[in-house]
Amino acid sequence: MTRDREKNRLGARVSRYARVGTNVGGVAAKVAGARLMGRELDRGANAAELAAALGGLKGPLMKVAQLLSTIPDALPAEYAMELAKLQSDAPPMGWAFVKRRMAAELGADWRGKFDEFGAQAAASASLGQVHKATTHDGRRLACKLQYPDMQSAVEADLKQLDWLFALHRRMDPAVDTTEIAKEIGARVREELDYEREARHIALYADILGDNGRVRVPEVLPELSTRRLLTMTWLDGSRLLDHKNASQDIRNTIARAMFEAWWHPFSRFGVIHGDPHLGNYTVFDEGGAPAGINLLDYGCIRIFRPAFVQGVIDLYHGLQDNDEARIVHAYEVWGFKGLTEELREVLNIWARFIYGPLLDDRVRTVADGVKPSEYGRKQAFMVHKALKEKGPVTIPQEFVFMDRAALGLGGVFIHLDAELNFFRLFNEAIADFSVEKLSFRQSAALEVAGLERPDAA
Repeated sequence: MTRDREKNRLGARVSRYARVGTNVGGVAAKVAGARLMGRELDRGANAAELAAALGGLKGPLMKVAQLLSTIPDALPAEYAMELAKLQSDAPPMGWAFVKRRMAAELGADWRGKFDEFGAQAAASASLGQVHKATTHDGRRLACKLQYPDMQSAVEADLKQLDWLFALHRRMDPAVDTTEIAKEIGARVREELDYEREARHIALYADILGDNGRVRVPEVLPELSTRRLLTMTWLDGSRLLDHKNASQDIRNTIARAMFEAWWHPFSRFGVIHGDPHLGNYTVFDEGGAPAGINLLDYGCIRIFRPAFVQGVIDLYHGLQDNDEARIVHAYEVWGFKGLTEELREVLNIWARFIYGPLLDDRVRTVADGVKPSEYGRKQAFMVHKALKEKGPVTIPQEFVFMDRAALGLGGVFIHLDAELNFFRLFNEAIADFSVEKLSFRQSAALEVAGLERPDAA
């Protein structure tokens, strides 16, 4: 799996820089001009123009834009709203292109390594596409093939990410985005490495191997490279196909989702950082939905055990109104120089995120709030307060924790699940200690061939 034929080609980067810089730079120039002339800025119109510029590019920058749209106040609300509408599907590669790419990864005789190989992509995303295939012994496969020149595109797009943050800085931001940019860059670069993703799959297979409600694919190393990931195909239906199913079925799916996310985090310090609806399917047992297939492992975040302790400390601090514990949790996460006023602002968002976990009863996540309004009130309050009392720097390690928690809540809202999230969470953290987590994490990472976060 060591073959790596992709080059970070100068020509590809220059071309990408030009396209991104021209599209996004034009919007930035309008913003700067309006401020220079003292004119009122039409944020809505500029946000729509920015989204159109990014949407025309496809690829990794759109992925970055979508990440930003889920982080409160990383961008102005008008921009986040427009970016959230973007779709991450890139145009699929044609069959001639696929054949060339497969030959580059597995050699000229690549076709003979499969009994069948689908010419049409079964799915496509921002960095690559998936083809169905079959081995000679009848196993069905999912072959995830990266688009060409993705390393060049990612590096170019991450450089131009500064344009987006420059726009925000011109609008008197409430959030310092420096650490956010570092975290997004690190995670997107990791997604390019399918050998690392294979190790992530091995990690999750170890962590969730005894959980009958969550299925993890098996990697075929002999048919995988740094740009090609071949896994066993997991049969399942789309999660949203079950929106109108019985409450019991929707609750079963939601419980599986909860376990697939919180158990790895609370026991091993690992999260699936991209809880997008397309990354899960629902499998049946005995003719009824019984759990979820976890499909994509590109965006996996491994945390220091102390960070997980901070998550649990903040939970208990909010539960008991223990200010000292709350302060300690924010400090462990990496927030610096927080005044009492800034902590109170952060607590607004924390109580929103933790809300379902603090409430010992069966309930939905939204709890009577319209899905379209979920979190808006809290986000507005936080934005307004931080504009007056901030800015605050979001620590790098916090970024995907917050994003993933919001994404998971969104899945529960789509399912309209009714669960006792308090009890599920307390079951997940029942035997928690930093020492136990550190031991489990070290053992699991060693098996998967991954580095400890404090050694990274």
